[in-house]
Amino acid sequence: MARARILLLNAALGPLDYRVPHDMAVRPGNIVIVPLGPRQLIGVVWEEDAFPGVESVGDNRLRNIIGAVDAPPIPEPLRRLIEWTAHYYLSPPAAVLRMALASMSALEGTRTVIEYRASGTVPTRMTGQRSQAMERIGERQGLIRELAMIGGVSDAVIRGLVKAGAFDAVEVSIDTPFPLPDPDHAPPALSDAQRAAAGTLVEAVGANGFAPFLLDGVTGSGKTEVYFEAIAAALRADRQVLVLLPEIALTEPFLERFEKRFGTAPVNWHSGLRQTERRRAWRAIASGQARVVVGARSALFLPYPRLGLIIVDEAHEASFKQEDGVHYHARDVAVMRGLMETFPVILASATPAIETRHQVELGRYREIKLPSRFGGAEMPAISGVNLLTDPPERGRWIAPPLVKAIDATMAKGEQSLLFLNRRGYAPLTLCRHCGYRFQCPNCTAWMVEHRLTHRLACHHCGHVIPAPRFCPECKEEDSLVACGPGVERIADEVRALWPQARVAIVTSDTLWSPAKAAEFVKSVEAGDIDIIVGTQLVTKGYHFPNLTLVGVIDADLGLEGGDLRASERTFQQIVQVAGRAGRGVKPGQVLIQTRMPEAGVIKALIDGDAERFYAMETESRRRANAPPFGRFAAIIVSSEDSEEAARTARLIGKSAPVVEGLRVYGPAPAPLSVLRGRHRHRLLVHATRTIDVQDIIRAWLDNVVWKAGTRVSVDVDPYSFM
Repeated sequence: MARARILLLNAALGPLDYRVPHDMAVRPGNIVIVPLGPRQLIGVVWEEDAFPGVESVGDNRLRNIIGAVDAPPIPEPLRRLIEWTAHYYLSPPAAVLRMALASMSALEGTRTVIEYRASGTVPTRMTGQRSQAMERIGERQGLIRELAMIGGVSDAVIRGLVKAGAFDAVEVSIDTPFPLPDPDHAPPALSDAQRAAAGTLVEAVGANGFAPFLLDGVTGSGKTEVYFEAIAAALRADRQVLVLLPEIALTEPFLERFEKRFGTAPVNWHSGLRQTERRRAWRAIASGQARVVVGARSALFLPYPRLGLIIVDEAHEASFKQEDGVHYHARDVAVMRGLMETFPVILASATPAIETRHQVELGRYREIKLPSRFGGAEMPAISGVNLLTDPPERGRWIAPPLVKAIDATMAKGEQSLLFLNRRGYAPLTLCRHCGYRFQCPNCTAWMVEHRLTHRLACHHCGHVIPAPRFCPECKEEDSLVACGPGVERIADEVRALWPQARVAIVTSDTLWSPAKAAEFVKSVEAGDIDIIVGTQLVTKGYHFPNLTLVGVIDADLGLEGGDLRASERTFQQIVQVAGRAGRGVKPGQVLIQTRMPEAGVIKALIDGDAERFYAMETESRRRANAPPFGRFAAIIVSSEDSEEAARTARLIGKSAPVVEGLRVYGPAPAPLSVLRGRHRHRLLVHATRTIDVQDIIRAWLDNVVWKAGTRVSVDVDPYSFM
């Protein structure tokens, strides 16, 4: 090649052509270093016909490629997936490529680095920041910058602790090979239903062809053990496997289950990894040495050279939809990667998304059902508590029937779980004297009180202020009132009602790492916790045999706001949290507190009639031509200047194309009209499935010019309407 087309890791730039020096040979997929002005940037050599719009110039005007990176190339199927993702989700290809090259340090040569870990020595001079850092870091190890981020302090605080002897230096080789899992290490004893399901999946892995499956099993049916057998088959065939999990907090319990089955832990990939861990994992994945990878959605774009199976666990989870940057849905991109690389994809869920069930009905996905729990365990008995006729005492949120049930559970020495999908102590704080409400200065959202940390926090942008004693408006002291409950407030009520109970609060604030999640699991399994109070973090993945009672504090909370998927999401969350009860030999009980007992989703939950709910919800979607029967795409306009955001949104709205089968709603201020200091307006595109929405929107926006500083993003198949 005398010249090469390079896709740079800069979403603001398109692909550029460079000259290939005479002493260098490059092929599509090679990772290279190229000049851009005075800078040197990383890019990937790409096929010219993939980007035909690049302006052609003479070779003598091209700048030379500086050099090739000593790293495995980006495989051809992954390059096609990057192109498809960029096209479907209307994102710059460079933004998608960046997810494949997710560790810049992995592109450097083999080397060692110095990390630091606690020495056990406590410095004589301890400040508040030093204490906070040492408490949060605990036994974890990492670079100074990483430890500072974990500890929530500056680099200087960590350096001071190192100088004071609180941390020891450790030389780390960052490319040590991972141990290989053994498919025959500890095969499980499967039930007849599990064995039949596993046999079908093993056969599909052996066929080396594209085969999407829905593994639909009730909570506690042993779906994990079933797809472990598919993993074993892929390992025997010398193929790589990817398991996607929706939450980082689920990683550690899953790793333990995996290690018991295969003799060693899989390779881990998520945002909580240290830089050296990330580098080691990326290079092992790209070389094919990493055989099984367990990770968050970002693991989907890593450069596996021999990928033979993807499993999307809890495939219904909304967290598989990326809300920032590239707005992709990992479940759907996983299926597309399986199609492009011809291997099976398993979507495992106790509450499949309506879109997935529709694919089964169309015959595109094959369904495998596990209708009963493993080992003779029974599904829990579910009943409702009508808060209109049987309300809690004034100032409390746990109704008398649930109080009575917890009393009985405590008396038997069993464990209870109370579910409320709202973090913090209270969602709103106001002044009883003048009515002032604490609102985030960067967002149109209330500040949430967190009494565990003595802070008010915005859950959208992360803005935090100390909990005040005075009203900032009228200066009245001790006049601030917490309105409504969060999990911390429910936990306070639990401690007041059962002072002898050992209580654990489980949210993303308390389980911020896999290690914290593992610590929580061990405490529950050891019987050190009587009552768990948690958000959706406790609805999935956990297996506690002595947990027999689940109470849903406010089943109606998720039905507010007019979200397209509100009923479906409420159904999924409550079914999942109900599934934590009675997973062992002891029977389980679930009480659902509601003010809307006649609502279709609530009746379906109490009656245990999932099929009726899905039929009702599917028909509602069909009548509205909503997904999966129609298409949605959101256009979001944002600017620091409110007038400019509104002007650009109106300009886009006025230039909307007139196409049969397509309607454009808006523009209108977004429900969250200010986010992180930017004013936001939205347009919603609604189309039939026969219309190529992407090409229409691309041509539409190409003809609109907006000012620098204004951002226009497109969310195809949106999950959030905020």
